Amino acid sequence: MGDILPVPKVSVVIPTMNEEESVGLVIDEVKQALGQMPYEILVVDTNSKDRTREIASEKGAVVIDEPRRGYGRAYKTGFERAQADIIATLDADLTYPASMIPQLVDMLDDKGLDFITTNRLNMMEKGSMSAKHRFGNWVLSMTFRILFHVKVKDSQSGMWVFHKSILKDLDIRSDGMSMSEELKIEAFKKFKAAEIPINYRPRVGDVKLSSWKDGLGNLKYLFKKRF
Repeated sequence: MGDILPVPKVSVVIPTMNEEESVGLVIDEVKQALGQMPYEILVVDTNSKDRTREIASEKGAVVIDEPRRGYGRAYKTGFERAQADIIATLDADLTYPASMIPQLVDMLDDKGLDFITTNRLNMMEKGSMSAKHRFGNWVLSMTFRILFHVKVKDSQSGMWVFHKSILKDLDIRSDGMSMSEELKIEAFKKFKAAEIPINYRPRVGDVKLSSWKDGLGNLKYLFKKRF
């Protein structure tokens, strides 16, 4: 009989699409941060045409093919496959600090929290976000706060740590970029949640975000969900 692997304490879910330049670095950073803690890394890939999946597999991640397009769809697929009670999320472009995951996991227990999101805006490194994106994020986050009365400064952040058990009670309908803000609305309304500042770094690799299209789509979705 082979060795019985421990049940992971944390499932790290990373959506990817053509991230060969950075995905290996992100996985290395996760492994270094979590050390001896039982964990799994789930890379949910949407039709990458480069070596993203090969690199992720070589680095020890579980690679999940998700042919359906959509940022939110990729995360939902990753959440369904996650084995741990605690889920952490990261983008595959090295912008988010994987080194913060253990601290945020401990914070869930120490403060009795169900959901933690992160705020990139106060600790951004030079070149990590353009003026256009900062303005768009301000508009979206302000609208978010006005419509839903949720005190979140960065409604678009994609780094979260939470208990998987809360997902069954969240009404998440978006499969696109707006899934990020919808998740926060639901979590803050229904569970004990907090927003924690993090360091935010310049991305490695090409930008996938379509600024105007995605920004307007997110704004429209806020009004759709509210009314």
